[in-house]
Amino acid sequence: MQTSLRTASFTDSVIRRMTRVCLKYDAINLSQGFPDFDPPQELTECLSKVALTGPHQYAITWGAQNVREALAKKIEHFSGQKVDPNSELVITCGSTEAMMASVLATVNPGDKVAIFSPFYENYGADSILCDAQPIYVPLKPPAFTFDEQELENAFKQGAKALILCNPSNPCGKVFTQEELETICKIVKRYDAFVITDEVYEHIIYKPYKHIHLATMDGMKERTLVCNSFSKTYSITGWRLGYVQGPAHIIDAVRKVHDFLTVGAAAPLQEALIAGLTLPDSYYEDLQEKYEQKRALFCSGLDEIGLSYYSPQGAYYVLVDIGDFGYSSDHEFCEDLAAKVGVGAVPGSSFFKEDVQNYIRFHFAKKDETLKAALERLKNIYTLKR
Repeated sequence: MQTSLRTASFTDSVIRRMTRVCLKYDAINLSQGFPDFDPPQELTECLSKVALTGPHQYAITWGAQNVREALAKKIEHFSGQKVDPNSELVITCGSTEAMMASVLATVNPGDKVAIFSPFYENYGADSILCDAQPIYVPLKPPAFTFDEQELENAFKQGAKALILCNPSNPCGKVFTQEELETICKIVKRYDAFVITDEVYEHIIYKPYKHIHLATMDGMKERTLVCNSFSKTYSITGWRLGYVQGPAHIIDAVRKVHDFLTVGAAAPLQEALIAGLTLPDSYYEDLQEKYEQKRALFCSGLDEIGLSYYSPQGAYYVLVDIGDFGYSSDHEFCEDLAAKVGVGAVPGSSFFKEDVQNYIRFHFAKKDETLKAALERLKNIYTLKR
């Protein structure tokens, strides 16, 4: 007996695999992007109360009413866009499910999906699992800009949707107003959807700013926003996210979501409200915290002498390992964990192009963890061949 052909063209998650490698070698895990510090106290205290008082049974499939109402207010506050909590939102089991439900709701078998490369590894797999064909459009370093003609060529080939990660994982790019206007012009010309991944919307480094694509002229009716609470509130294990979009598309997303997962965990949704109602100062402090962590980690890389791309947003750094003499970035990351004691993700897992000279670190860690990792990384040149 043979398993399905759709699963044969991709592997398990390389990111999550590297966490297992870190555990094997007792390496400091700068691969899978989760913090080692606690969520805001308001969330954990609320969760403690909810554990005793509930709710403990199913919430409404597309999200508890009070959660959707609180989320709609937060979205309006930060983007200026009014959102109907009763018809334009779905609470999902993380942004992973949000993305899969969005692709399933908008793309038919045989359709094509445009994806910028480098890309978060789920996007290609999501398209393939939906029996769609990904078309990759390169983002060109060092600025990770795209060529307008190359993007349009993807739509000339029949792309029905574009997946846009902004700020971008893994390269930390924040798309400019001009770049977004170019994207809008092309997708409107070809009457296509945009599925955005805006997980890192609150982790932006000055002077860069996050622009919500759905607020741009003519884009609300063709944009599905996928987002998560994991990074903003340091609750990656809670697996809570959402899809925001026009009612007629959200209706389709809700059908998919219903049969994928039924619904997100009711107690965690209830506790989430404590995060959604935090004051602006929380988000200002979050940005300042990550500014400081970026400075700490990148200055450490400078001292060690490693070449990297400084992120404009998110909390990842692509490091160039081209001078180390490895033909495989997977082998390099295995040796880095085993012999140096630090975990990273092979860059090739993010690129459609044949790229073997990047690895990705993340810096969503306590300062002492980052300092310990940087101390170990001083030995990285022992890997040079």
